[in-house]
Amino acid sequence: MSNASELSTLSYARYGKTNVRVFRIVREGKWHHTVEYSVETLLEGDIETSYTEADNSVVVATDSVKNITYYLAKVSPHILSAEKFALHIGTFFASKYAHIHKVHVTIEQLRWKRISIDGQEHQHAFYRDGDDKRVIKAVVDATAGKHALTASLTSGVVDLLVLKSSGSAFENFWKDEYTTLVPVDDRIFSTSIDLSYTFPNIKLVSPQDDAKLEFQIPLKDGDEGFKGSVWDEDVPKRARDATLQTFALDESASVQATLYKMAQRIIAENDGIKDVTYTLPNKHYIPVDMKYIGLDNLTPYVLSNTFPCFIFYCFFPVSSPCSFFFFLFFRSDSHPSFRHSRSCVSPPYHHDQQQKVSTRYRRFLDKRLSLG
Repeated sequence: MSNASELSTLSYARYGKTNVRVFRIVREGKWHHTVEYSVETLLEGDIETSYTEADNSVVVATDSVKNITYYLAKVSPHILSAEKFALHIGTFFASKYAHIHKVHVTIEQLRWKRISIDGQEHQHAFYRDGDDKRVIKAVVDATAGKHALTASLTSGVVDLLVLKSSGSAFENFWKDEYTTLVPVDDRIFSTSIDLSYTFPNIKLVSPQDDAKLEFQIPLKDGDEGFKGSVWDEDVPKRARDATLQTFALDESASVQATLYKMAQRIIAENDGIKDVTYTLPNKHYIPVDMKYIGLDNLTPYVLSNTFPCFIFYCFFPVSSPCSFFFFLFFRSDSHPSFRHSRSCVSPPYHHDQQQKVSTRYRRFLDKRLSLG
């Protein structure tokens, strides 16, 4: 009989520290800036013997990973930009440790917004502005050598809950013997938006100092290629504004049509973004049937006899089942084979894109299950 070691082999491994909570204040005189992050850093490289031979000599302790995260949060001049901070963390680990070849950094950023008093933003008082979070996923790659670091980075927002009470329709859809849905020309449109956008591969400058703490920004504002790139700190606001403003202003024929316009605007306004992904679970609001007490709450535009200047509707929110929409949008010049395609079947995802899709779908399912 074969022994266990002959029947299996280690295929892939990464490890590190997750949920490292960081809150940082940067003071510019009386004007304070704050960020709150949850950081995950995972390492991969020549670490297989720690699994196969119980060899801990190749293990950078996860406690050290945590300590380094806090140290960089203190000394990095890029702490206020989650994208730059993620790349700084990855560059440090990939440069300092000879046997570490890839570093995966994920940062979730909570929202803190300045309190306004008489129209003026307060210098050091903030409030939590919504439950949505910015999410940044960076991979720093040193497999070509410590002198030739590259990176990939995806940024975005999750759990952005939106609703509009009009300006949305759904008509002329496919009908057959299974169709019970009634076409509507005006309805509530509500969803929890998960948005991500990916930048082209990034060439990083390897640290020149012995401590490997240096992190150089290759493009500055005004340089060719800066606007809309990963180094442009206005990209997150433009992407968020494009999403919210398109949602509000579009006379929506369907969720799909509105998604398409959102992604078009993000691509158009940010030259450095190569693809955009949205996932949207619909939040349904069902009119309450009140015919049992003589009230019509189901027919659109029924005026109230008591308050004739108002149109009343009463709904009950439904968490499940819900519609679910996934959307991946490429910049045409980065994927010319899609330029004239009208098919949305079996797109040729890169492995990382497949992993992103499956991870986001699992995350959606986990959220639904947690709601009971």
